[in-house]
Formats: sequence, C-alpha cells, structure tokens
Amino acid sequence: MSKDYYKILDVSKSATKEEIKKAYRKMAHKYHPDKKDGDEAKFKEANEAYTILSDDQKRSQYDQFGSNFQGSGASGGQGFGGFDFSQFTQGGGDIDLNDILGSFFNGGGGGFRRKRKGRDIAVDLEIEFKDSILGVTKKITVSRQQGGKEDLNINVPPGIDAGEMMRYQGKGEPVEDGISGDLYIKIHVKKHPSLRKEGVHIVTEQSVKITEALLGTKMDIESVDGKLTIKIPEGVRHGEILRVKGKGVPYTTTNSGDLLVKVDIKTPKKLSKKARKAIEELQSEGL
Repeated sequence: MSKDYYKILDVSKSATKEEIKKAYRKMAHKYHPDKKDGDEAKFKEANEAYTILSDDQKRSQYDQFGSNFQGSGASGGQGFGGFDFSQFTQGGGDIDLNDILGSFFNGGGGGFRRKRKGRDIAVDLEIEFKDSILGVTKKITVSRQQGGKEDLNINVPPGIDAGEMMRYQGKGEPVEDGISGDLYIKIHVKKHPSLRKEGVHIVTEQSVKITEALLGTKMDIESVDGKLTIKIPEGVRHGEILRVKGKGVPYTTTNSGDLLVKVDIKTPKKLSKKARKAIEELQSEGL
C-alpha cells in the first residue's frame, strides 16, 4: 500500500522544501526514541518521508507513482512484467538484476530476492552552539567491524537542534553480497554561557544599571557573529525585549530569525548618601 508522505509530515502537497524541512524537524523532535514519549516507528516513518520529499527527483516520482515508485515502471525503460530495468544495475542498488531475471527464467515463482542489509551504526557528534545556528562541516571517523575505519566530512545544516539525528545511507556496516547499513549521527549542542535558541530566534539577557535604563546608552553584547553594539533606549523597562533583526537562526537562504535581548535592570543593594539624595529628589518630583 502506498504511503502518504505528505500526511505523515502534516504538510500540503504544495509545501516548499523549507516547510517540509521544518515539519520533519518538528516530527523528529516529537517522536525521537530517546524522549520519554518518543515513538521509534513514527520517527523512522518521518525520516523516510523526509528522505523522499526533500529530494526533487524522488518527490517528482513519488507524486506520480506513489511510495512504490522505486519498483514501478516510472522511467519508461520497461521490460518483462512492467519492471523498469533502467533503474537497476548489475550487482548494485537494493535489487540485483540477476535476481529479477532469475524470477522469470529460473522458475522463481516467489518473485525477486532482496539483498540482505548490513547493521546500522549510531554515533554521537558534539558541536558548538554557534555551529548549530550557522551550520558547520565536521570530520568524523567511523569504525566498522567489517570494512575498517573511514573518515567522513559531515555537513551539519544551520539551525539544527540538540538531539536531532542525521542519516547517511549506506555508511553503516557492509554485508557480503548485500547492502551496507546506514549511519545515524545524533547531534549534541554545547550550551552557550549567554545565548539560547528559541525556534528561529536567539535569546539573551542584558544587565542594565538604573542610570543606563533612565538615560539610555549603548552596549556590546554577544551574538553568534561575535560582539554586537546595541542601543539601550531611554526609559527602557525591566523585562522589556529589544529586537535585533536578522541576527537569529537562518531558516532560508535569505531569511533569519532575530536576536532578542531581554533587559534586566539591576538595583543596588546599598546607596551612597549622594545617590540616595539624588533618588529622593527624583521621588519628590513624582518619578
């Protein structure tokens, strides 16, 4: 039975690549097996849907032929029984051409035989907070029981969340006369001392003196791009959010979220006589 990948990710058939990516991340976060209420089956289903819909060619074939398109005559090079032999190579892919021919010419009434698949490998990758926002390429070494070690360059996309899984097809354990398993990379993000991610925005807190809050000032704050000078407006209130546009998480090639600065006005525990007198004068004026 054909699967409805759009329904699985809860997106429309006209959804953009970015909408599909966002929906997948939401599903992966919700159903991740490591979570208390996770669901491994739904997590794998969401991953399968994203693998197809994020690839233009696979999505086009899926839209035309459904989730069984890889075994259909979608490419037009059809042979016996409607099989599209142009999709298969001698000894390559998920299905061996010799197995297909054997099912027709060697009395194989049970249909073609699928190749065995090797064991999947799971590894952990820790990255800096900045790299989780802007994206980064990391080199890792994969150790296999069969096939030895291999160095891989892993392209971590911008905006990835801690706990997300990246899948590299065919990079797991090889198996004789079969298909290699997959490599799953679980992302861990180091905590930043002053920044945190909330959706497509980055949030930070900035301590402000009473005098700075009353009179306004300029301050240097931390961002993923380094130091950034912002203006603290005159009369700013405790808990007020100042917004720096475009300094958050990139969610398309041309758009990013914002950097949100929460103002924390610090009140001194002790006042000098001069400071107390000045404040009392303000109080007498009703301020």
